[in-house]
Amino acid sequence: MDLRLPRLRRPRPRRALAAAAAVVVLAGAGTWTAVASDDAPEVRRADRVMATGDGVRIDTSFFTAGPGGRRPAVLLGHGFGGSKEDVRAQAEDLARDGYAVLTWSARGFGRSTGKIGLNDPEGEVADVSRLVDWLAARPEVRLDKDGDPRVGMAGNSYGGAIALLGAGYDDRIDAVAPAITYFDLAEALFPDGVFKKLWAGAFVTSGGGCARFEPELCAMYERVAESGVPDARARELLEARSPAAVAGRIDVPTLLMQGQTDSLFPLGQADAAARAIRANGAPVGVDWLAGGHDGGDPETGRLHERVRAWFDRYLKGDESADTGPAFRVTRTGGVDSTDGRAQLRGASADAYPGLRSGTRTVELTGREQRFANPAGANPPAVSALPGIGGSGGLSQLSSLGIGVSLDFPGQHARFESAPVTRDLRVTGSPAVTVRVRSTSDDAVLFAKVYDVGPDGRQQVLPSQLVTPVRVEGARAGKDVELALPAVDHEVRKGHRLRLVLASTDLAYASPAAPATYTVSLKSGLTVPTAPGVTTAAAPLPAWVVWLPVAGAVTALALLLTGRRRTAAPAPDPDLADVPLQITGLSKRYARSADRYAVRDLSFRVEKGQVLGLLGPNGAGKTTTLRMLMGLIKPDDGEIRVFGHAVRPGAPVLSRVGAFVEGAGFLPHLSGRENLELYWAATGRPPEDAHLDEALEIAGLGDALARAVRTYSQGMRQRLAIAQAMLGLPDLLILDEPTNGLDPPQIREMREVMIRYAAAGRTVIVSSHLLAEVEQSCTHLVVMDRGRLVQAGPVHDIIGSGDTLLVGTVTPVEEPLAEKVAALPGVESAVRTDEGLLVRLGADGTAPRLIAELVRLEVPVTSVGPHRRLEDAFLTLIGGSA
Repeated sequence: MDLRLPRLRRPRPRRALAAAAAVVVLAGAGTWTAVASDDAPEVRRADRVMATGDGVRIDTSFFTAGPGGRRPAVLLGHGFGGSKEDVRAQAEDLARDGYAVLTWSARGFGRSTGKIGLNDPEGEVADVSRLVDWLAARPEVRLDKDGDPRVGMAGNSYGGAIALLGAGYDDRIDAVAPAITYFDLAEALFPDGVFKKLWAGAFVTSGGGCARFEPELCAMYERVAESGVPDARARELLEARSPAAVAGRIDVPTLLMQGQTDSLFPLGQADAAARAIRANGAPVGVDWLAGGHDGGDPETGRLHERVRAWFDRYLKGDESADTGPAFRVTRTGGVDSTDGRAQLRGASADAYPGLRSGTRTVELTGREQRFANPAGANPPAVSALPGIGGSGGLSQLSSLGIGVSLDFPGQHARFESAPVTRDLRVTGSPAVTVRVRSTSDDAVLFAKVYDVGPDGRQQVLPSQLVTPVRVEGARAGKDVELALPAVDHEVRKGHRLRLVLASTDLAYASPAAPATYTVSLKSGLTVPTAPGVTTAAAPLPAWVVWLPVAGAVTALALLLTGRRRTAAPAPDPDLADVPLQITGLSKRYARSADRYAVRDLSFRVEKGQVLGLLGPNGAGKTTTLRMLMGLIKPDDGEIRVFGHAVRPGAPVLSRVGAFVEGAGFLPHLSGRENLELYWAATGRPPEDAHLDEALEIAGLGDALARAVRTYSQGMRQRLAIAQAMLGLPDLLILDEPTNGLDPPQIREMREVMIRYAAAGRTVIVSSHLLAEVEQSCTHLVVMDRGRLVQAGPVHDIIGSGDTLLVGTVTPVEEPLAEKVAALPGVESAVRTDEGLLVRLGADGTAPRLIAELVRLEVPVTSVGPHRRLEDAFLTLIGGSA
């Protein structure tokens, strides 16, 4: 392979036969399908298989819509571990917008065959040229000239990298729009010579295991994973598969959309790409979105619209298309209390500022410090973790001002600034120079900058990002300039900046041999402010409403336990064995003096109970649960868990597990790996997780070893509940755990709750499925308009109605049932499998009914009250439902 060849106008000659063969296979193996849509025009889809000529078959789909005629084409790639089906919705949207769209599953994924080459120029990149050849022969596709279609490429992550590589190797590509991707894969996985072990392992796992990769990639991974140190051959192998290898040839309009919450491919990757492509004379747009591989908001709709506008301008030639500013960054400004979503606003600039614009120096103080690299690099510090993502993620928490990182005493040095005198917006990559000395030849450090609150205890690591650095020749001492993670973060007036240099990090490989590091400051902290970036929208309120964040509630409570001690009432020893007692609880609506979400609520829950929390929309159930989990404070009254008053960060919350709105899992990791990573984020010892016990209760069986992307919705729900059960909390809170499940899955979920409570623990479940609550709960609390309507055992609440169940020895025939229905005081009588369901009238009584049944010779074995929970519920709340 010669990466120095000039860009190719046509496929390389030795690929011509394979390309021709591919066209033959595609032409004879298609299946056309009309895709239904509420919007015109109808989308047509053709599924075809392409033979590459080297024994590999590539599964493709071709989308068009509207009338005939030629139009620009788009190649749409998928993320690593996925398939062409992942981008189907975007393909259909682009087809309706007037594009011919071709999607495909990359080698080794979906129904395509072959080994995974991590976008090998001789494999996956060559496949792109074959796809372009096929588009050039389609009558639906516009041509710039014979064999040269008008075509753009887009995709996320793995698909974004192949878009950049396609533009570098085949100059028939006319525009690209990659998202959350890499420019230099070697630097992404081996930053500054440090092995990013968790993400590298995630790559291999999501690819199906080492054997699914090209042999040289598998051998490279095993070699580096075993030694913990990337060698020169490993870097060369990944560099050859990186867009950076052909940086001088990417000269087409490029829209780079990079995630701020991304420890896999951070903002520096897009910065390197932007600088290289702009140097080639091509238009470049840079967009820093709120999400990324570590979670947060992916802003899917907004980005798809921007991609469409980018292609309208540079493929259709529409000069009026608004491609957006040269630089845009999404900023998070709190949480919407109505739906739990982070509130986002955009800031922009007419030119991309890079990572070092508008720098100012913030002086740091701190003496020379010594700290240890522990034997085996254990215990490790915690920053970002693959698998703690989803729609929330640790990085999303940090953007909301919630600190979730962990550094161990004696294993880090720290230097701190004075309180800033005015709000300071950091946009880019801060830098500092330090002096490093080690008792070993090499030192590995993890540098990070915290935003520390006025009390000195609350600290936030923006986007949960760290900079790893390997210092060679450290025994003699060495000055090291550190480029810290690129972020967009506002440091509020009165806050401090804290530089931390740690010897370990859970996501990276550190030297196993013990050593002592000595670090001192050589400069102040240089902070980029990007003054040309302005926010168009009005600033959002400064308050942040605590809200359940999927997959992080328990971790947050545990981490805050040691950091946010507040004055609280003394424990009540009489309630030490009572899981929950709520007394006079009230919470007013925001900005209202007399409107209550919850008012004067009192009830008690005992050990072993499965309590159902019921009420119509607006009854105050969710507000009650938020107060119970310490996420919002009540205006009046108190909540005691095992005798301890609940406050945000109260230590007793470590005995509470919560499942709220489902958890976010990393799809390419197994169920067990997801849970292990989540528990690691709490900072508690692994043995305290009681992982096997929680998994046995959840009943996932062999599925634990499979990637989460293969799970059904029911399995995901059970995995999420298993996550809430880690540590076997004494009180488990489940909010709508059966949402989206089918009846068999609901039954399985019911069994999980009953098994958990059977050991003497307590479960509180909020659900709108009344029949399910009736079968799974032992006790009920019914709320309406913020007040308690009734509380007690399920059978007491259900059994207070006017319907009786008459049990009989043998089934009752219809004529006899009609006679019972005609009795005085009886409104109706319906046959059931058990006997008769008799509804009494206003003048009917059970004794009189029994006498009449005996007279009619009905074979009665029992008579008891009966009504469904739904009947009882509607009776209790009247017209509120």
